[in-house]
Amino acid sequence: MKLFGTAKINKKGNLSIGGVDTIELAKEFKTPLYVMDQELIETTIDKMKEAFQSSRFKTRIAYAGKAFLTTGMIKLVESKGLDLDVVSGGELYTAHKAGFPMKRVHLHGNNKLVNEIEMAVEYGIDTIVVDNEDEIAKIEKVCKEKGKKQAVLVRIDPGIEAHTHHYIKTSGLTSKFGISLFQENLIDIVKRLNDSPYIEFKGFHTHIGSQIFQSAFFIFALDEIFKYLDRLKKELGIVVHTVNMGGGFGVYYKNGDDPKPIEEVLSEIITYTEAMEIKYQIGFKELCIEPGRSIVGNAGTTLYEVGGIKETVGGKTYVFIDGGMSDNIRTALYQAEYEAGVVNKMEDTDTKDITLAGKLCESGDIIIQNGKLPKSTEIGDIVAVGTTGAYCYTMSSHYNRMVTPGVVFVKDGKAKVAVRRETYEDLLRNDEIFEL
Repeated sequence: MKLFGTAKINKKGNLSIGGVDTIELAKEFKTPLYVMDQELIETTIDKMKEAFQSSRFKTRIAYAGKAFLTTGMIKLVESKGLDLDVVSGGELYTAHKAGFPMKRVHLHGNNKLVNEIEMAVEYGIDTIVVDNEDEIAKIEKVCKEKGKKQAVLVRIDPGIEAHTHHYIKTSGLTSKFGISLFQENLIDIVKRLNDSPYIEFKGFHTHIGSQIFQSAFFIFALDEIFKYLDRLKKELGIVVHTVNMGGGFGVYYKNGDDPKPIEEVLSEIITYTEAMEIKYQIGFKELCIEPGRSIVGNAGTTLYEVGGIKETVGGKTYVFIDGGMSDNIRTALYQAEYEAGVVNKMEDTDTKDITLAGKLCESGDIIIQNGKLPKSTEIGDIVAVGTTGAYCYTMSSHYNRMVTPGVVFVKDGKAKVAVRRETYEDLLRNDEIFEL
């Protein structure tokens, strides 16, 4: 299991994160438990901010909240000076209640509800990203009723097919997201937005996929986008000031993954965009990105307790844990792969092939299909699964009436509760026994 950030083996031979022994974390906060390395999150953001700068145009980094969002995480994002990307009324409300500056918020979504648009306009957020033509009338109607004007970007699909799992590929001409750059009426849509008294058209947004390890795909997309910006200026006299390249920057999950360091990817994107700005001279002013997984992914570790070990007649070894697909659906959903270790046996190299399985009543309840753990693994051991900071807590469920695990942030030898562990009473809080 590859270690990141402050994770290390302490003097007791146990895995520690943020200076806190994971054995002690499991005892105090119970398992399953999401553990977030606060220092790693902060240093990753700092590296991104340093790399994503230009002397020729403004740059902005918005944290993609869907990766991992709590009020505490929002305050951390605010403290580091990032913008915030939200994709639902719930995420927007969470940001509002956390006191995040609304002028640094961007709202996404391929089917924004009218009440979500109303919230966004009423809160005074920075930008709504228009995902399809139907949204324009909704935004105009809300702005007219509230006497406001709303800045927007248009999400476009540049037709770049990044090499990722097809379930997380969000561009390629048949995507449910955005308007194709090659759609004939896109130019009419842009003109409509530019002429609207209720909308300030700022530019374009794109997101070409997830778990992208190289800068080349982003550069291919930028090339297509700048060609279109040049066309808009020449044919309509419309100057596009802003391009948002979205996120999708890949992280390490398992042996064989080789993502280029994020600061190198961002630096290459900046260099190419500067070249495009010089080449086309179209009044371009701002480049934005929306990293999520690349900020929190490697910073997250999930702790579980081993409840049983099963050797099948077919030669397969199952290690059963006290969580499962209710706290990490990604293996079942995306065939995601992870690495794991027993926290007090991290240096034990005498391993065996195992399948790390959850406790839910579902055959697909697998966290690691083909993994390795020490042969000495036994009931009561604490297992750590790495790189669970993104899309695990946020995609958790109550399937089988499982409670949602707690979340703690660790730093400088201290653990701070970000989300309290649910109780059985929490599971019933919205239930009603109706008259039969």
